Amino acid sequence: MNSGRKIVMGGSLLAMTMTAIVLAGCSKSGAGGQGNPPDVQVVQVEQKDVPIYREWIGTLEGLVNADVRGQVTGYLLRQDYKEGNFVQQNQLLFEIDPRPFQASLDEAKAQLATATAQLANAQAIQKRTELDVERYTPLAKEQAASQQDLDNSVQNNLAALATVATARAQIKSAEAAVESAQLNLGFTRLTSPIDGIAGTAQLQVGALVSQSTGAVTTVSTVDPIKVYFTVSESEYLDFNRRFPTVSGREAEFKRTPLDLILADGTTYQHQGTIDFADRAVNQGTGAILIAGLFPNPGNILRPGGYGKVRASTRIEKDALLIPQRAVTELQGSYQVAIVDSDNKVKIQAVEVGDRVGSQWIIQKGLKPGERVVAEGTQKVRQGLKVNPKPYAAEVAEEKAR
Repeated sequence: MNSGRKIVMGGSLLAMTMTAIVLAGCSKSGAGGQGNPPDVQVVQVEQKDVPIYREWIGTLEGLVNADVRGQVTGYLLRQDYKEGNFVQQNQLLFEIDPRPFQASLDEAKAQLATATAQLANAQAIQKRTELDVERYTPLAKEQAASQQDLDNSVQNNLAALATVATARAQIKSAEAAVESAQLNLGFTRLTSPIDGIAGTAQLQVGALVSQSTGAVTTVSTVDPIKVYFTVSESEYLDFNRRFPTVSGREAEFKRTPLDLILADGTTYQHQGTIDFADRAVNQGTGAILIAGLFPNPGNILRPGGYGKVRASTRIEKDALLIPQRAVTELQGSYQVAIVDSDNKVKIQAVEVGDRVGSQWIIQKGLKPGERVVAEGTQKVRQGLKVNPKPYAAEVAEEKAR
């Protein structure tokens, strides 16, 4: 009898305990749902004119890239520059063994001297034959000399004139040979055709150089430096529609600064300008090549490097801006959480446009001044009452200003 009473009493005590736990849980749930709205950070929809930027992959090239090539065949005698250093126009870079070319020049000069002497001798003979003609002409008229003597003197004079002409032609040929030999001797000195940075030597001292061996080195002008990038045909056509005249496009080229984002992620301190657009669209890629020029004091940037070229392509008037983190993407659609005047959440579908820095342009779905949840979007749902606080990142930006 006592044991049965104990069981009943024990069961009643267990039921009371479970009821108390359930009621406590419900009390806590009710307090969290109604009494303590969750904290969220909100930001107002901002409306202003913003520049729209585009980025393209760019390749750095020298403004002028001049190959230094051998124009005569010979062995490299010495290298007279340090690779990677700045060189000036006409500075000696390499020297080919000049001795064979000096010998050729000496021989050409000797042939010129011989031709000059032959001309002098021919002119002396011509002078004598002219005197014979002058002497025999009156004598033949007076029959003091035979007609044959006069004819012989005339023939000799004509032959002497031809010899003089031949000697003069030989002098011209010898002079040309001297000039050619002098040029070849000069070609043994490989000099820089421009001011710029000299690259790696492709041949070493002792190597045989000829016209077929290719460039011995390359010198590049790198200040300013050229950056090539490609834009799509549609972007190019859009630009031309906005600036239909040549003068208008050239003026816009000068007005539009280019930013260069380097390989390490930093933005180059000097802005550039558009230099030219290529003559044709690449049929394989559907893009057109654009060249930009960037100042390069100190020759920091070098040909062959890569970077991103960024430019403002247009101005978006009265754009509505919110932080990118305030936008939630779900299966290709976008939505934001709006907080109304009663601090209740409304989930709103929106259409997004371009990204501007850490913000997103909203094309449809929001109005200026509306409050959207920027931090804490995972806590909210439709109709939930929240405790809105200023967006921490925006507050930090205002303090920094």
